[in-house]
Amino acid sequence: MKMETKFEGLEVGFDVPALPGMDESEISTPCLVLDLDALERNVKKMGDYAKAHGIRHRAHGKMHKSVDVLKLQQELGGAVGVCCQKVSEAEVFARGGIKDILVSNQVRDPAKIDRLARLPKYGARIIVCVDDVTNVKDLSAAAVKHATQLDCFVEVDCGAGRCGVVTPPEVVEIAKAIDAAEGLRFAGLQAYQGAMQHIVSYEERKAKTDAVVAQVTGVVEALKAVGLECELVSGAGTGSYYFETGSGVFNELQCGSYAFMDADYGRVHDQKGERIDKGEWENALFILTSVMSHAKSGKAICDAGLKAQSVDSGLPVIFGREDVKYIKCSDEHGVIEDSGNVLAINEKLRLVPGHCDPTCNVHDWYVGVRDGKVETVWPVSARGKAY
Repeated sequence: MKMETKFEGLEVGFDVPALPGMDESEISTPCLVLDLDALERNVKKMGDYAKAHGIRHRAHGKMHKSVDVLKLQQELGGAVGVCCQKVSEAEVFARGGIKDILVSNQVRDPAKIDRLARLPKYGARIIVCVDDVTNVKDLSAAAVKHATQLDCFVEVDCGAGRCGVVTPPEVVEIAKAIDAAEGLRFAGLQAYQGAMQHIVSYEERKAKTDAVVAQVTGVVEALKAVGLECELVSGAGTGSYYFETGSGVFNELQCGSYAFMDADYGRVHDQKGERIDKGEWENALFILTSVMSHAKSGKAICDAGLKAQSVDSGLPVIFGREDVKYIKCSDEHGVIEDSGNVLAINEKLRLVPGHCDPTCNVHDWYVGVRDGKVETVWPVSARGKAY
């Protein structure tokens, strides 16, 4: 599709924050900006790592919710496919041409199971997580109804205390039921522990991962004992992928935030005790915001408040500035400490969001910038797909 056709009839400031070819200074704020150079370096770095270690990388789509970003991860980083958390999210990627999709979650509602079972008709391999043997019958019936096949992971609770089963006998029971069910195929294990990704200490993260590896190894051995092989043992995130890579049991990574980075992940330390956003990965995602008021000395007000971001993991950080600090926000306003009164009205700032995933979900577009120019504008394809 030609660029001019793609954006024909769209008005900057109402439909879209910018159009390709515009100067960065002309972008309407607040909006999400991608530093394309940094993004591409991050994506290539993870791809090179996975290739060098002979391990698959399935990019986590819940982070960016974008078919365009995922295709970049495939083309430049060799990602084998995508993880999604919801059926509607998976459907966006299937309709967008992605051929290997994991719903890294349980699907129990009959209507959602029916939609899930239709997704292979887009030509995609569909994998879903199971943690209850009674779910197997419903998944099987839907796959048979639509003459499709659903691959299944048994989800192992690795310490998050949410979904998943804990003991090898529980895993074996579910895996055997899947293996015997028409229309289903046992494909392996989902073994991801999200909370430990954000433990600041490298040593503490390693200790947590070592425990996960021991648990999952026991599960794999129990499955082998009853004649069931795991094609895939999938898990790992931006804070732990190097541990799973060397485990000898995991063969698929599910890293997501590495591509964009955020302020919370940035505080995590690498093996040298340094922040991972100071060497391992680059900040590529920003909330572009403008100063809208400076009526009070020492305090500037910008247009990026709660409706432009998620602050569940803390406030955003102003990128590249030590002289000003984002200190508070309400619905439509961000308060910036500016003791030197250096900020000017309409001055634009790049904010590194505290948590990239839910921040991306409140925006419609990514504005890709390179060398001060808007190079591309991508829709947040699966925005709001929470069902």
